[in-house]
Amino acid sequence: MSNLYKTVRLDIEKTPLLDKLARASGELYSRILVSYWRVLRKKGIFLSNYSMQRWHISSDLHAHTCDAIADNFYASIRSANQRKKAGDTQAKYPRRRKYFYKITWKSAAIRLKDGKLVLANGRGNKPLIFDWQWDQPKQVEIGWKQSGGYQLRATYPVAATNAPVGNLIAAVDLGELRSATTHDGQETVIYNGRLIKSKVAYRNKITAQIQERISKTKRGSNRRKKLVRAKSRIVAKINHQIKDILHKQTQHIVSTLHKKGVQTLVIGDIRDIRKSMDYGKEMNQRLHSWSFGKFRELLSYKAKILGMQVVLQNEKDTTKTCPGCGKKHKPKGRLYKCRSCGFKFDRDGVGAINIRSKYLGCLGVPVVGVMATPVGVRYRPHLQCSSMSRRFPVGQ
Repeated sequence: MSNLYKTVRLDIEKTPLLDKLARASGELYSRILVSYWRVLRKKGIFLSNYSMQRWHISSDLHAHTCDAIADNFYASIRSANQRKKAGDTQAKYPRRRKYFYKITWKSAAIRLKDGKLVLANGRGNKPLIFDWQWDQPKQVEIGWKQSGGYQLRATYPVAATNAPVGNLIAAVDLGELRSATTHDGQETVIYNGRLIKSKVAYRNKITAQIQERISKTKRGSNRRKKLVRAKSRIVAKINHQIKDILHKQTQHIVSTLHKKGVQTLVIGDIRDIRKSMDYGKEMNQRLHSWSFGKFRELLSYKAKILGMQVVLQNEKDTTKTCPGCGKKHKPKGRLYKCRSCGFKFDRDGVGAINIRSKYLGCLGVPVVGVMATPVGVRYRPHLQCSSMSRRFPVGQ
């Protein structure tokens, strides 16, 4: 079975039934969380997922929905374990109880009949029914949106198709000022990230302004509630704009490289950049606002859908090594100038070239010939739309 998925998102109105299900889901999650830590503390026993699923159930939810809540809790435990093993000191285990929690339906609780999506909630309970224009999903999840209201997320498995014709290798160097810089062995392409940077800066500015006004209000007052709602609405809008830019830029990168015959996509691994360096207060804030993880995630799954292999490559010395002579030199500014051989090229382009060379095992080996001038790509509202959006349109 494919491990690639496509999600259809549909905003839905708040109803008493949805509130009841979300409350039952939160209550069950809290019982699972308390039982896990209490048994571990008193008995020294790590309860298994299967044992927890047999122990805790809810009469208001479908049996598979109850199992999914336990699955989510144990997935958080595994994720924290993996991050701690990787040396992440910020990783935390789930400890907080939930009053409300997302509701998940697996395939056994989902039916599609006469254009209606029916989500079962167990024997004797009223099902949820929605008008549905798409195929029957593999899994459905309903959760609360940051901007208010519920959102339905239906998941569909996607098979990898249209494998590229060729065996080329391309590298991607992720950045803040430039979202990404690609090099396929012949051409270097730079994707401008200034619009994303300005959106993030505006989001931080407006959040700080509203938060200052919130701090001056009385807790529980109507004025405070209005400001909190305004903050959530504005942040959600800006986040949607940033997400749209990320989707279109990553789709353009992947589709362009696919047409060239790129089989392997090598992405610079910068997952530890935030904890390995301290650039000062201002630069650290910019690093923590930099959505390189989301960019890498979008690049990876879109490349895999097109049959491309995705590899993460350590970036050590990739921005210092001269592609012309192989000697190391720390650059200043956006232009790389080698003191030994006089080689000049865009700094991010040098990073992408060396990431590819390092993957091929030839980092430091001088490049023969003249390097072509990098090509710049600015963001446009209609830069590139995913073909998947026509197959799985987002409901309004």
